[in-house]
Amino acid sequence: MSSIEGTTYKEGDNMETQTFVMLIERGKTYNKINKAMVEKHVEYIKNLDENGKLVLCGPTKGFPGVAGMIVFQAESYETAKEVCKSEPFAAGGYATFKLFSMRVGNKENNYLL
Repeated sequence: MSSIEGTTYKEGDNMETQTFVMLIERGKTYNKINKAMVEKHVEYIKNLDENGKLVLCGPTKGFPGVAGMIVFQAESYETAKEVCKSEPFAAGGYATFKLFSMRVGNKENNYLL
């Protein structure tokens, strides 16, 4: 079994998932983030990836006040919100977040046609 901040997943679980986008917005103390906090953030990302929940992530450019984004899968909006709240920058008060659900268009669903 694996855990992502309070949500337990068993190997082989075939739960219906949705895709969510977390925009990480710089807070007033964002510039005080140190190396240890960045390492916690990276470990958090690795945990999402190891649990098959991470779609993509990275810093953003050209969006004032936005530090980066994490695209991930979760079973519900409520679960996704908990994932965001426990992200180290947000949990530590260095950043806030905006959470969006996203309908992914791809070959399997004929690009949402």
